[in-house]
Amino acid sequence: MFKSTLLQATEAGAKEIQRFFNSDFKITNKQGINNPVTEADHAAEKAIIEVIKAAYPNHFVLSEEAGEIKMDSEYKWIIDPIDGTINFANAIPLCCVSSIISSIPGYRSKKFKAKKLYNG
Repeated sequence: MFKSTLLQATEAGAKEIQRFFNSDFKITNKQGINNPVTEADHAAEKAIIEVIKAAYPNHFVLSEEAGEIKMDSEYKWIIDPIDGTINFANAIPLCCVSSIISSIPGYRSKKFKAKKLYNG
């Protein structure tokens, strides 16, 4: 269940990264000069969150660009739509989608964690 959604979400983000790679896109900076965010970051993040919310509309999401989408949920999805944005922005193909789902302490004693890194 979680694994399938995690893989689908990560692949949706990766498709957006591939669509933008080696093309013209906007780059802005968050809090400092060495902290870029690109159009591709936003597009990948949107695609990832759409997949997660379609499967689990009540889950908490923490994403690098959008911040927290708080929900009263046992599970938290943590997303970095382009881990390695500086490389991506400079057309260096060393970047990935990073996403994880984890249980939030206090809901249950059993913890579930899954990670998927996609290097396209």
